[in-house]
Amino acid sequence: MGTQESDEQTGGTGRRALLGAAVLGAGGAVLGLPGTARADGSRHGGGRGGGVRSLPVPTVIGHRGASGYRPEHTFGAYELALDMGADIVEAGDLVPTKDGHLVCRHEPEIGGTTDVADHPEFADRRRTKSLDGVSVTGWFTEDFTLAELKTLRATERIPANRPHNTLYDGRWEIPTFEEVLRWQNEQTRKRGKQVWIYPELKHPTYFRGLGLGTEERLARLLRKYGKDRKNSPVIIQSFEPTSIQRMNRLVRNPLAVLLSGAKSRPWDFVENGDPRTTADLITPKGLKEIASYAQGIGPTLDLIIPKDSAGRLTEPTTLVRDAHRAGLILHPYTMRNENPFLPADFRNGGDPDAYGDVFGAFRTYFATGIDGVFTDHPDTGVLAREDFLDDWLVDGSRQQLSVRPRLE
Repeated sequence: MGTQESDEQTGGTGRRALLGAAVLGAGGAVLGLPGTARADGSRHGGGRGGGVRSLPVPTVIGHRGASGYRPEHTFGAYELALDMGADIVEAGDLVPTKDGHLVCRHEPEIGGTTDVADHPEFADRRRTKSLDGVSVTGWFTEDFTLAELKTLRATERIPANRPHNTLYDGRWEIPTFEEVLRWQNEQTRKRGKQVWIYPELKHPTYFRGLGLGTEERLARLLRKYGKDRKNSPVIIQSFEPTSIQRMNRLVRNPLAVLLSGAKSRPWDFVENGDPRTTADLITPKGLKEIASYAQGIGPTLDLIIPKDSAGRLTEPTTLVRDAHRAGLILHPYTMRNENPFLPADFRNGGDPDAYGDVFGAFRTYFATGIDGVFTDHPDTGVLAREDFLDDWLVDGSRQQLSVRPRLE
């Protein structure tokens, strides 16, 4: 997921038939079991026929890998996410190099995620640029060739919250997306089950303005590896709706539009003079439009359950219900274990690297009927899902429950 994450600044009938999903009531009550029980005891909510709707529900998505335990967007983080049981790995926030390769970094500015500042040979590459209207100073991938980037090593992005992750600084290099596609094949063979990935196109309008259009480069790689089809295990996401529309014309992959705060405007809308905000996109009309070219949305969790001025959860919105009525899947972002990233209701103390009541938070968000969630801690997400589904399962039969968010 992308720059617009606020927490980093501090279906329709067919869907329910396919997923065996919960029906969301107006008061936040959930009726039915959100998933089905298999003979081996595990729960899956996926439908038949493969593709994105065959994934377990709620889907656990490793956000930039298992980035709560390893520096993000490294093969160490990606593989650990799979080891921990993630259903999908967000392998790739995609940004281009000077010579046109797509690499996996949270942002094009790499001063905070690599050791580039320790390389005197690149000192003169430090620049200040306007990135989606924001002045950013640092080192940018588009100013480096791939060979130059391969001399760098990944570092922990938020060491104040994850000092233990700094143990792994310098261990892994920056992966290319082509390497990720090969890794996906290798891991699928090694693990005996299909590995899914969820790449994000970062700042596509910005890069198109530099002559480094990323959609076409991504489409070429997907076609090269035979992963450009409707049921391919690659979901493509972007905060820019026009970028997803472009991808819809280039490939047949499942697509998702990422959504930031309600008052924000996608940068492509700013550039194109489209006056709409995220609030317009999450209306029934806006969701219907998104459903004409995408299969899902990735809203910030605050669009699912807003917070009050003290950071405590309020009442759920109607977004889950409205998106499902439009036939869209919801994969909101981002669940993290550490106190600063949790709603105030679920924090334990004030230590920035201490864990809060994340299981309570997961349960609250799962109860809204979301189809999955991005998390930096996939092991926590998997356990939280098991807890949530076990609450619904009594002697293998479906029971009616009323699950309310913890708001007291």
